[in-house]
Amino acid sequence: MSQKLVYKRVLLKLGGEALAGEGNFGIDPLKAEGIARRIVELHNMGVELAIVIGAGNLWRGRSGLERGMDRATADYMGMLGTAMNALALMDAIEREGVPTRVQTAIEMRQVAEPYIRRRAIRHLEKGRVVILGGGTGNPFFSTDTAAALRAVEIGAELVIKATKVDGVYDSDPKTNPDAVRYDKLSYIETLNQRLQVMDSTAVTLCMDNDMPILVLDFWDESALIDAFYGKAVGTLVTTGDELE
Repeated sequence: MSQKLVYKRVLLKLGGEALAGEGNFGIDPLKAEGIARRIVELHNMGVELAIVIGAGNLWRGRSGLERGMDRATADYMGMLGTAMNALALMDAIEREGVPTRVQTAIEMRQVAEPYIRRRAIRHLEKGRVVILGGGTGNPFFSTDTAAALRAVEIGAELVIKATKVDGVYDSDPKTNPDAVRYDKLSYIETLNQRLQVMDSTAVTLCMDNDMPILVLDFWDESALIDAFYGKAVGTLVTTGDELE
């Protein structure tokens, strides 16, 4: 008897660093191909997958702010960086044989579709991977918040925050060998303890719309697939009622 998917439509949040080359900077085609293979694996399982990707491998607004740059300008530069990453990822996925569409919150019609909610949903229904670039299209909002917003808009059942660690810890496991990993958290606990799941705006948006967040190690060979079959992996952030 084949296993049944617990989640059908999911939004995957990737940091730009997942594409980074040497020195944690730039776009490494080999990294893009590695991500593409994981995404194609999910697609072949029947998952409807939308992706929001950051731009930390190309531009960090904090660097500009430290030199006196205007915050809005720094944020718009980051949005353009996400579009570059989205195109690189689209190319890698399509070379694996899966149709992909890039939509951006800031219009750049020569290279991507403008973000239109109903069109994004239709692409998902037709079996296309949808990559959503440009953040929310507004400065002062992170790509975490963009991921939460788009997940709610397209009717996703889950936001997956892809990281290099196997969940959320009470302290940094790299520096504290006694750090404790949480299996489950409530939104309120996440906000009150200032745990680095997603930024507070994104967590609040998920809480207000009852959108669960799963934090897991994207590079774990089994964790991502296990999550879709309902197995306990990573850290699940959801309503407190479900944790009792």
